[in-house]
Amino acid sequence: MTSTDRGPNETIFTLEATQLKYGHGAVEELGWELKRLGLARVLLVADPHLRRLGLTERVQGIIEQAGVRVTTFEDIHVEPTIDSFGAAARFAAEQDVDGFVALGGGSTIDTAKVANLIRTHGGAIIDYVNAPVGGGRKPPSPLRPLIAVPTTSGSGSEATTVAVLDIPDLKMKTGISHRTMRPTLAIVDPELARTTPAAVTAACGLDVVCHAVESFISRPFDARPRPATPDERPPYQGSNPVADIWSLKAIEFGGRYLRRAVRDGDDLEARGTMMLGATMAGIGFGTAGVHIPHACAYPLAGLKHGYRAEGYPTGHNFVPHGFSVIVTSPAAFRFTYDAAPDKHIRAAELLTGGPITDPGPHSLPDALIALMKDVGAPAGIAALGYEDADIPALVQGALKQQRLLVGAPKAAGAAEIETIFRQSIANW
Repeated sequence: MTSTDRGPNETIFTLEATQLKYGHGAVEELGWELKRLGLARVLLVADPHLRRLGLTERVQGIIEQAGVRVTTFEDIHVEPTIDSFGAAARFAAEQDVDGFVALGGGSTIDTAKVANLIRTHGGAIIDYVNAPVGGGRKPPSPLRPLIAVPTTSGSGSEATTVAVLDIPDLKMKTGISHRTMRPTLAIVDPELARTTPAAVTAACGLDVVCHAVESFISRPFDARPRPATPDERPPYQGSNPVADIWSLKAIEFGGRYLRRAVRDGDDLEARGTMMLGATMAGIGFGTAGVHIPHACAYPLAGLKHGYRAEGYPTGHNFVPHGFSVIVTSPAAFRFTYDAAPDKHIRAAELLTGGPITDPGPHSLPDALIALMKDVGAPAGIAALGYEDADIPALVQGALKQQRLLVGAPKAAGAAEIETIFRQSIANW
């Protein structure tokens, strides 16, 4: 059979997953993993707030005990900007390192990805930012090894190809995405999430849920046009049977454990399972992709900076990523319901822990709203500081995220996105 015989649509999907090491005390094996990879000197990119908890020194010690030299960079922004990425990239470019370790949440891991990218291939960060915002340049070869050690349970960055950044001059967030940016190994240790504040746990956990649901109901991989070459196959390929397995389990974990994880920081079963769920969701959406809620989240995070986030040790206002994605998700999934009713209902069942007695377009939105209420999420975009007059600018910001929107199970243009924003002013 020739490529012409296969028709115009895609017939292939790929799964390229980060190696995973999970369990209590897993971080103690970091030194062994560095030696296994043949690394002699690494750059430790660490959340600065972990030093006061003694975690940075602990990890530095583990690295040094393995006979690996370590230099540390801690100038991390909670929501990274192109400038903060630039500072990390410049520092990394000056270091004689053959690998990276990232210790922290998604912001830290994303910073390490970009520092690794520029250390390896040079150039300006904007050159690699997704088109049409940036140049969309593709790294020509693999990056240096990166071991991600997450301390929160949300972004799944330890398993994805993406680094998200804010570009203040454009009042928007966007990303850099390429298969070479996926970390080499994720070491997920539940004990590292014990000190995460409840509000941060809530925002991170809602990000897990949104990742998993969006990827599960994304446009099927075989509904996309076939790429001209394998190199042009996007990292976000659409839902497929393998990615669905990871996404479904992450949805289940969110429904069963997020409320507990928010309620009790010492509930290591709940916090550890949410950390595992974040990585699993990362594997799922790292292959299938996310779409409407994440496209809407970028302008929500970038257009205004008036929201004061609880629990985050930062002196500036910002919208935590998990909150920016979840606030439009009920309206988004109400809109996408008729494209895949069975998948929407299945996701709702996993979030609620049982069969839906009155299934319909409201099932998944209702399940999400109940979870949002229980963990203290903002009620809608008004709670983030937006009003009706801001919606045209929000729509335009979302429309710039075509890399994401093409993965929606049904087409969403300006009119549809405007409706989603208007319905999201207040979800209850």
